[in-house]
Amino acid sequence: IVEQHVHNIDVFTWFSGLKPVSAVGFGSRQRRLTGDQYDNFSIDFTMENGIHLHSMSRQIDGCANNISEFIQGTKGSWSTANDETVIKDLAGNVIWKYDKEAAAQTYKQHDPYTLEHINWITCIRNKKPIEQASETAVSNMAAIMGRESAYTGAEITWDAMTASPLDYMPKDLNMGKMDMSGFVVPVPGKPKG
Repeated sequence: IVEQHVHNIDVFTWFSGLKPVSAVGFGSRQRRLTGDQYDNFSIDFTMENGIHLHSMSRQIDGCANNISEFIQGTKGSWSTANDETVIKDLAGNVIWKYDKEAAAQTYKQHDPYTLEHINWITCIRNKKPIEQASETAVSNMAAIMGRESAYTGAEITWDAMTASPLDYMPKDLNMGKMDMSGFVVPVPGKPKG
């Protein structure tokens, strides 16, 4: 959830400008063979204004994949799925749809991953700072909150997590043989031994 799914959580936190107040989640380890992490998560985030963000992720080979976002509002919805971005009204009518073909004809470059680098380089050349550390920190803390809620079975709050002494950093960073005995799969509702 923290190394991969954080990007999908980031879409909502960036879009809304909100941070989570709390997270309640669950997950499990179905097929992962190494380490101590889960391979699937389902998290309910309560955001600052009471809106809920439901976030699901899975890293299991042979399963259906769905990397997308869906936001339902009082007037309609916005979604990204199957390489398509669409805004619909409450009746399901398409109000707006990103037109890739028109973008390709109008602009020399329209790939978002390339454009973010073009923007970055342009800002450097124009001495215009980009500050994305705050947004990145919010998304990462949200993912950490979700992971810790799933691992412990507890509701995790933003305030408790930002004050937490939690540290997963290995004591020895040297390459070589590593003692894996300390990496125990978390059991929700059961304190770490």
